[in-house]
Amino acid sequence: MAENKESLLAGFKAFLMRGNVIDLAVAVVIGAAFTNIVNSVVKGLINPVVGAFGTKNLESYSSCIKDSCVVVDGEVQGIQLQWGLVLSAVLSFLITAAVVYFLMVLPMAKILAKRAAHDKAKEGVAETMEISELEVLKEIRDHLVSQRGPSTGTGTGTGAGTGSGGGSGTHPTP
Repeated sequence: MAENKESLLAGFKAFLMRGNVIDLAVAVVIGAAFTNIVNSVVKGLINPVVGAFGTKNLESYSSCIKDSCVVVDGEVQGIQLQWGLVLSAVLSFLITAAVVYFLMVLPMAKILAKRAAHDKAKEGVAETMEISELEVLKEIRDHLVSQRGPSTGTGTGTGAGTGSGGGSGTHPTP
């Protein structure tokens, strides 16, 4: 049982230490802070612009389906659709999505595209270098073969020849 707990704790520790978990935690914190900024923009800038055509509080726009919406003792009588609340949330979402796309996704996509093009070009150069190295090695081999002369292929003889071995002469074969 102690081994099971130890492996669970080790697994949990490994999970927490993964890079993507920390990245996700940072994203959630930044997203929460960013949401406050977007909500402030909607309430401080968008709502007053919409308010030029009606009320300043976008969330107060509503319509009644049944009966008239009359407030009696602090309660609204009738069925009220608060479409201004939905409109405010949609505007917040669209602004958030636009800012995330134009300030984060689009630049990152351009950076990744440049990196991919650079890597592809680097890979092409490496491949060209490999091919040129192979060609040079083939030329060296062909040159050495041509220097050696035609081989007879018999495999017998006295073993005389020249080379970088430092000596020449006949060597008896046992």
